[in-house]
Amino acid sequence: MTATDLPLPVPLPAPEAPTDYVAPYRNYVYAYPHKTAYRPLDPRPALTDLWADEPQDALSLYLHIPFCEVRCGFCNLFTRVGAPDELTTRYLDALERQSEAVREALAPSARFVTAAFGGGTPTYLTASELDRLCDIAESMGADLRAVPLSVEASPSTATADRLAVLAARGTTRLSLGVQSFDDTEARAAVRPQRRADVDAALGRIRDAAIEVLNIDLIYGIDGQTPQSWAESLDAALAWRPEELYLYPLYVRPLTGLARRGAGPDPDWDAHRLDLYRRGRDHLLAAGYVQESMRMFRRADAPDLGPNDYACQTDGMIGLGCGARSYTRGLHYSFDYAVDAREVRAIVDDYVSGTVDDFRRAVVGRPMTVDESRRRHLLQSVLQTSGMPVADYRSRFGTDPREHFGAELDRWAGRGWLVDDGDRLRLTAAGIAYSDALGPELFSPRVRAAMAEYESR
Repeated sequence: MTATDLPLPVPLPAPEAPTDYVAPYRNYVYAYPHKTAYRPLDPRPALTDLWADEPQDALSLYLHIPFCEVRCGFCNLFTRVGAPDELTTRYLDALERQSEAVREALAPSARFVTAAFGGGTPTYLTASELDRLCDIAESMGADLRAVPLSVEASPSTATADRLAVLAARGTTRLSLGVQSFDDTEARAAVRPQRRADVDAALGRIRDAAIEVLNIDLIYGIDGQTPQSWAESLDAALAWRPEELYLYPLYVRPLTGLARRGAGPDPDWDAHRLDLYRRGRDHLLAAGYVQESMRMFRRADAPDLGPNDYACQTDGMIGLGCGARSYTRGLHYSFDYAVDAREVRAIVDDYVSGTVDDFRRAVVGRPMTVDESRRRHLLQSVLQTSGMPVADYRSRFGTDPREHFGAELDRWAGRGWLVDDGDRLRLTAAGIAYSDALGPELFSPRVRAAMAEYESR
């Protein structure tokens, strides 16, 4: 299928009424609570205490590299541009010290069943530094050749020598942030790149024979039209990626595109929603299966083997100053910022940390039973497979309607949710409105903490 025969989108219900406008694109919801709700911990709890009674038979390991060649205009991730004065070496030194402290806090039998390198841009590191990064991950007890390992990259850093290291060390999934195959749109998103360089990077990734290629694309960029969006989709499909992620453009505080201003914009929302529907239908027609609002997986993509990790319940170990760690009672990390000066200060503080400094959690958010319920429902129902009610009942002792009846009724009334008694599942319209649905589950305390952070 080509851009010229792009199917018409399946209609989605309009918002309930102009006086009750539901903005589909409010926040990018991928984890809960958001790091803007984290606060300094006083006293700082010891990791040995936090992990003493935690299940450790199915952990996720995440290593964060906070460096990029350029900050894209839409980006609010924890990252800094450049790494002067051998900062990457000092950062990897600190990662080793942190890994030593964290490993001491875990049981000897701790088992990692999935791993990921994110950022920033992990492939900002040189090939030899990536080799060292893999060594640090394996020092934690993760067998990178036996578990799914996902790594993020940019076109300019997906070089043959870096990819060779990643492939040799067991990388099973490489996610390439393309965003647009149109050079003009890339510049509009403050992401300077050339189509020829993107295609060259994709060729190198395919040559490296990493099993799963994911391509990230963004819709809603200034100047983007249904035709140019379709052309980017077709350009991506030409590489037959095993996965495609379609992200709406968000304009968040402190980012390069924040001049657009805050507040709902029905016209812009309608444009992005139209592009989402066109993209969704185009990928479905091309043989992809929709897993969530953003994720599409090729129906014949290879099976990477068993993945025993359940994001709703299992623990996560994060290494690096932008990484989160999850226990049942606390989500914790280091401080968070978007402003360049604040990010540099946090990175500088991290690289000066001693092993003893890393033995305690710094900032975080306690996970009460109520917050755990909200997180379980949110992370389950935002998947197209939905949430088995029995899973929720087994974990929390009652039906989810006992805790979230008003929200579930509201979603059903909008045509977003179907409840067959055994499973809560979003409709096509509900999936399209995922980023409006998610924040409705945020607790009042988390909402207040996030608002306080954004207004400071």
